[in-house]
Amino acid sequence: MKKTIATLIAGLFATAAFAQAPAPAATPAAAKVEAKQEKQAAKAEVKEAKVEAKEAKADAKAEAKADVKSAKVAAKHTKAKAKHAAKTAAAKTEAAKDTTVAAVTPAPAK
Repeated sequence: MKKTIATLIAGLFATAAFAQAPAPAATPAAAKVEAKQEKQAAKAEVKEAKVEAKEAKADAKAEAKADVKSAKVAAKHTKAKAKHAAKTAAAKTEAAKDTTVAAVTPAPAK
């Protein structure tokens, strides 16, 4: 029994000694794998940023196109309005001339 207790105590001390050993340093292969993962993550972020920039550019282009279209419509409307105003002014001027000519010219005598 003394031998069994001595063996158990020796095993306990041996286990305690190995448990206190420092953790092994990371192997170079593990470091390479970690570096590769970081590199892939960085590439993914860059790719995502490019996609976002491309979408923003497309949105800006579509917005600019819409602005140009609305400006053309507004210009066309303004042009039509000016043309109508000119016709109205010409008609008023013509009516005023007819009235003036009728007032100045005496009616033929019968």
